[in-house]
Amino acid sequence: MSSESLKERIAEVLKLNRIGVLSTIKDNRPYARYMTFHHEGFTLFTPTVEDTHKVEDIEDNPYVHILLGYEERERGEAFIEVEAEAETATNPDDRKKAWSEKVAEKYSGPEDERFIVLVCRPSVIRYRNDDEPESAEEIHL
Repeated sequence: MSSESLKERIAEVLKLNRIGVLSTIKDNRPYARYMTFHHEGFTLFTPTVEDTHKVEDIEDNPYVHILLGYEERERGEAFIEVEAEAETATNPDDRKKAWSEKVAEKYSGPEDERFIVLVCRPSVIRYRNDDEPESAEEIHL
């Protein structure tokens, strides 16, 4: 598959799937949790609450693994694996990218200091599709 075609398929998975699994490492042990993701290009943004283990984990080790896709059969068998470096958003524009009506129930606005957004910048994205086993490819960013 061409690089552009691969990027288009990855973009389609990102567009169709907002809920995924974020994995971190703490004391050499993996921890995974479901998160809601927003994206701009291939950069992922996910809201969370202050004082969570995942924020502490990322402060100690910023490398994360994210799975998106696959869970809804009618959308196909495609999914992506993302290796990324994560950080807490400090840029107000990045915080706005993860703002939603659901988040608005808990916070006064994207500027609320309690509203935390994790920014995940991928280094590798692997695309897989069980309907097309030969489709397992990756891009390095």
